[in-house]
Amino acid sequence: MVTVTADSTGLTTVRMSNGRHEWLADEPLDLGTDSAPNPYDLLLGALASCTCITISLYCKHKNIELRKVSVTCEHDRVHAHDCEECDDDTSGFVDRIHSQVEIDAELTEHQKERLTQIAVRCPVHKTLQSNIAFRDAMSFDAA
Repeated sequence: MVTVTADSTGLTTVRMSNGRHEWLADEPLDLGTDSAPNPYDLLLGALASCTCITISLYCKHKNIELRKVSVTCEHDRVHAHDCEECDDDTSGFVDRIHSQVEIDAELTEHQKERLTQIAVRCPVHKTLQSNIAFRDAMSFDAA
């Protein structure tokens, strides 16, 4: 199980830790101090980095000489009726993530097809596509 703890250090600045590493999050200037990536930046970073790692490990396993892999991710929200790829029964807003993967390697057509399949099988991608069950709890300190 992965555990990350977040503690506010200011109105919008948050320090996070997994017990081995620490990093910050903040909101842009219109809401915060822009001292760190915002939560969606971190989410997209998790997806982009996981995709890079998954492709790199697959190439190593298959002895494919990978010079470089780059992933760019973008997030937006649209009304469901403006979403061409959404089901007809979808309503409200839809979150969309667009990713662009660039691989620098000498590849056969078969390897290109396989890497296209592998890219969307990174664990973070699979998590974001799945039904996620939340178990939320609250506690309050008496002052």
